[in-house]
Amino acid sequence: MKLIPVYTWNRNYINFENRNKRFSKQPWAQGVILLACVVIAMLLANLPFTREFYKEFLETSLAIHVSTPDGGGFTFPADMTVEKFINDILMVVFFFTVGLEIKREIKFGELSTRQKAVMPIIAAFGGVVMPALIYALINHGTAASSGWGIPTATDIAFAVGILSILGDKVPVSLKVFLTALAIADDLIAILVVALFYGGNINFPLLGVALALILLIVLMNKVGEKRPWFYFIPAIAVWILFYYSGIHATMSGVVMAFLIPMTPRYSKGYYFRKRKQYRQLLNDYDSIHEEGGFPNGPQRHILRQLSKTSKDCMGLSYRLEHALSPWVNFLIMPVFALANAGVTIPSLEYFNVFHYAAGIGSVSMGVFLGLLVGKPLGITAASWIAVKTKVGAMPDKATWSMLLAVACLGGIGFTMSIFVDTLSFGDQEPALMTQLRDMGKVAVLMGSLCAGILGSVLINLAHKRQRK
Repeated sequence: MKLIPVYTWNRNYINFENRNKRFSKQPWAQGVILLACVVIAMLLANLPFTREFYKEFLETSLAIHVSTPDGGGFTFPADMTVEKFINDILMVVFFFTVGLEIKREIKFGELSTRQKAVMPIIAAFGGVVMPALIYALINHGTAASSGWGIPTATDIAFAVGILSILGDKVPVSLKVFLTALAIADDLIAILVVALFYGGNINFPLLGVALALILLIVLMNKVGEKRPWFYFIPAIAVWILFYYSGIHATMSGVVMAFLIPMTPRYSKGYYFRKRKQYRQLLNDYDSIHEEGGFPNGPQRHILRQLSKTSKDCMGLSYRLEHALSPWVNFLIMPVFALANAGVTIPSLEYFNVFHYAAGIGSVSMGVFLGLLVGKPLGITAASWIAVKTKVGAMPDKATWSMLLAVACLGGIGFTMSIFVDTLSFGDQEPALMTQLRDMGKVAVLMGSLCAGILGSVLINLAHKRQRK
């Protein structure tokens, strides 16, 4: 394969020099795997010989029953199933990594200064408000009205994957703009879930959780940087959130912002220790073993050097780097397998313009919100920011190209499906399931159409600029 130089992007998972790399290192790899899992989930949910097994497997209980000597006992968690395990436990890890990423970008990255942050944040806000308004106008006063948060999110994996395939047709400044926008969008989506899609609040348990969080903050302030001092409280915070009525995944975001970013050891300390270890390696060089270098003492020294090197990076960076592959290639595909499997009883599910009196049309609201609301909201908010001189247009970008890139913001998928699983809880079980399933189909259709529309418009804008 011919090596093709491409852009260098200041993202930890998009910083590459050529396309000749293994599949897992490609920026579009996660999107391809997610798409494959969506197809598999749809087949499992609709093929006659797998439909019942798929449904029963997701409803399998995972609760642990503990018996007491008097013949009683308790079950923990009482209503835990395979599906809830994925959505309430595995997704905590996803939200934890998202929180680590947002924290890093706020402190050192694309959201670290007013000049960098203001334009993407304003654009993200417009890209959340416009889809929500379109959905609310369509479904006001109907059973589907509470799903307004579904079309407000942007899936960074698919958007970045499409941008990487398009290569240099999009200015680097707009790629950075879309990435920063997606990060701000994630933060807004987290707030939407926390504020509007939780349950009834148990304030005593929430108070205990807040007290524990304050204790973790104090521990951070005094300089504690060992992982176990944060891992054990994180489990306690998750349990308290789970039973307090706030969605359990929010515990992941909260803990991410409490993980220290400063390293345990300083740069000077590392260089002093490295010098000592190098001298010790030379001192033990006289010990000859059959395997050659390194001998026994030298292996111990190298392990110590490795441990020192690791502790010269902040715990937040280490956790983000360690968890990202698991999130991208295990947790998110499993989430797609569990949540994208929608049973399609009729073609009505694909008719996004079907509207029923009293029920509304979750499909129309989600589809138009993603395909129309997202690009219009992002572009309109950006235009207002530029005209009022609050924000600045990205370098070498035109309005036609910005609109084209904004269409990729309509790829909702992960967060949109997640919000869909939390919506319509106030409806009858049968109607709730129907609304959620139709919402998921609309998310898939809207995201697909937004990706195609964005790619076509980017190619047209690029040709126009070349002429």
